[in-house]
Amino acid sequence: MSTLKIKDLHVSIGEKEILKGINLTINTGEIHAIMGPNGNGKSTLLSVIMGHPKYTVTKGTIHIDDQNVLEMSVDERSKAGIFLGMQYPQEIPGVTTSDFLRAAVNAHQEKPVSLFKFVRNLEKNIADLKMDENLAHRYLNEGFSGGEKKRNEILQMKLLQPKFALLDEIDSGLDVDALKIVANAIGEMKSNDFACVMVSHYERLFELVPPSHVHVLVNGRIILSGGKEVVEKIDQEGYEWVKELGVEVLTEEKKPILLESCANKERMKTK
Repeated sequence: MSTLKIKDLHVSIGEKEILKGINLTINTGEIHAIMGPNGNGKSTLLSVIMGHPKYTVTKGTIHIDDQNVLEMSVDERSKAGIFLGMQYPQEIPGVTTSDFLRAAVNAHQEKPVSLFKFVRNLEKNIADLKMDENLAHRYLNEGFSGGEKKRNEILQMKLLQPKFALLDEIDSGLDVDALKIVANAIGEMKSNDFACVMVSHYERLFELVPPSHVHVLVNGRIILSGGKEVVEKIDQEGYEWVKELGVEVLTEEKKPILLESCANKERMKTK
């Protein structure tokens, strides 16, 4: 078992403090959901763990077991077992998806994987994700639909086999069928050597990949942790109820965010 431990993490951009003392412990074998209104620090938290340079850590620590993550470069964090599935995957013209993925896999190996073994593994995972096999020969994410880009992130995760997968709204842009495929892929990776942290607004993802832990992040702090009942409460009531905890809700939305409509829930049941 490995542990990703975040202690009293404070993060800023310029003069603006975004994260204001995050404490979070994630063990392999666990599935964590992070929820909260837009603009309150969820994506920032995942980006900081991965090492995005635009953020400044002003206080606190992040460790994987006895390794100081904050002292690592981004590639070192990846080799240590951290993976970030991005909310907005970037297009990289001139680099084919297959070349990018092979380079990423080889960077995690002491000895480069043989071309035959890599192609066989790539083709298997492409088939499992029901992706167009021609995508592997196209430039990375260039001209891909939103759903194709998200499945490409999951493909990369499956090939790299990280200890800690950080998935930032991996469900956005996916239709119901694609969401089920992605959820199955995440579920199949669950083991004592794998942990997943999922940021999402939508209950449907958490119905397909049930979290063992649910955290509500508001105004740069985790104000509440619990189980699946927290997801259900947010789905029914939005985030206005957190004011009862003495917390001011900062949101980009004018209305409380309701996670799922009854119509979409019925679609999920009938699929």
